[in-house]
Amino acid sequence: MDLETLLFETKGAVGVITLNRTEQMNSLDGQLLRELGELLDKCESDGSIGALVLSGGKKLFCAGADVKYVTSLETINDFLAFSRLTRETFHKIEVLSKPVIAAIGGAALGGGLEMALCCDLRVASEKAKLGLPEAKLGAMPGAGGTQRLPRLIGPALAKQLIFTGNFITATEAYRIGLVNEVTTPEDCLIKAVELASEISERAPLALQAIKKSINTGLQVDLESGLNYEAECTKCVVGSEDHHEGFRSFIEKRKPVWKGR
Repeated sequence: MDLETLLFETKGAVGVITLNRTEQMNSLDGQLLRELGELLDKCESDGSIGALVLSGGKKLFCAGADVKYVTSLETINDFLAFSRLTRETFHKIEVLSKPVIAAIGGAALGGGLEMALCCDLRVASEKAKLGLPEAKLGAMPGAGGTQRLPRLIGPALAKQLIFTGNFITATEAYRIGLVNEVTTPEDCLIKAVELASEISERAPLALQAIKKSINTGLQVDLESGLNYEAECTKCVVGSEDHHEGFRSFIEKRKPVWKGR
């Protein structure tokens, strides 16, 4: 597919999506969101891809919505359509059957941070800054920030970040559980790809079931979550990959996953 606002490459079983609007700080407009949604659909159906890395390059991640683009929208319906497109695209990241890792090389602000929150894991450069500054602009996070951030770091810390609109460092983000690892700027993408590569070596059906079980469990009460986990486990145990995993362990060899 032709891409104007994104770059895509594969590194083994890892697909690397890079936002490519550097002159606009990788800010989000309609074209980027549509291209990202289409690329995610393609990656979903590509059996050779076991995990994804979402990057903004070595010095950037995403500065949020493109202010010029948003202010050019003529009607409230135009804005609502853009908002809906943003939420739908971010949802594709969240529910993708394959693990997605954000490589946060620089600023992840507003919609940029909200996009990173949709990823399963986050690796950040020590130079990165993260925040949801919407309240400073008379607005509020509208692409999942008020919902996903409290689920990740707890409501009190989330409210403080959203109420103040202040930015935090990667080190502080690691301390509160917002990112999984902090690296040097040079190693951020490398580490994210290494982590994605390691994950992609695991059984794809198991990864899919684990992701669905965790994500679903966060939305329901404990008993319902445990019941859903049991159903997911039943599906995994009955798979060819489950039997292959145990056989390869006994035979002391690397498993060969079939995805079924």
